[in-house]
Amino acid sequence: MYVEDLKRGTNPAKDGRPKDIFEIGSRNEPGPSAVDNVWIIGGGKFGLRAAKTLSKKDPLANLTIVEREKAVCKQLERLGFEAVCTDGIQYLERNLASPPYPDWIVPAIPLHTAYEWIRTKLSETHNVKKIAVPQDLITELPNPINAETGQLYISIADFKCPGNCPEPDDICTHTGKPRLMILHEFLKSIQRKDLKTVVIRSHQLAPGVGGYPPQTLFAAINEIEAAQEPIILSTACSCHGVMDAFQLSAR
Repeated sequence: MYVEDLKRGTNPAKDGRPKDIFEIGSRNEPGPSAVDNVWIIGGGKFGLRAAKTLSKKDPLANLTIVEREKAVCKQLERLGFEAVCTDGIQYLERNLASPPYPDWIVPAIPLHTAYEWIRTKLSETHNVKKIAVPQDLITELPNPINAETGQLYISIADFKCPGNCPEPDDICTHTGKPRLMILHEFLKSIQRKDLKTVVIRSHQLAPGVGGYPPQTLFAAINEIEAAQEPIILSTACSCHGVMDAFQLSAR
């Protein structure tokens, strides 16, 4: 579906500058040296905090906050932010259909944003059936929590993390102890014959703010369309993640 965008190897941003793309979930992905053009999906507590943090990091960054509640949109605009008052997943569906794309997408809604966008796109050509994450897999995951909306949340922390954590590679900011694992790498290492594992890595754009470039979504949907097995889709940073399981069938 998005193979041509991946083949071109660039992300035509609003200013026309090419942006390199990279393999999904790879440790070789370049880190965010700048945040030029960012879509923040959700304008509530976490979306507003992300916008304030990113604008402080780079006052020239082009931030667009997508929020469906009109009262919240007005509040964001009063604070000086650009707000688009619409549903976040629908916004992604419309605006990721063709370039220009943003440099980064910051999910800040109480849903698994990547899964919801992928489910919406694949539903155009497939039947998408949500399934339970296998129990024997859940027992391998750190601190799994089932959400009311059907996702599985995962964290290497069993405590509330500081909102300004810089996500160091080797130690935990809160405890000062060695990190137990790099969660997105651990999830990607899960290989089973009965499941296809797809992991979208969330990069830290600023302390407490994570996001991913749209090319990782395009790569994920291409992987998923080519899979024969049920899918385990996760979005994760080094410490925390969210997981959904589903299977596709032809219409």
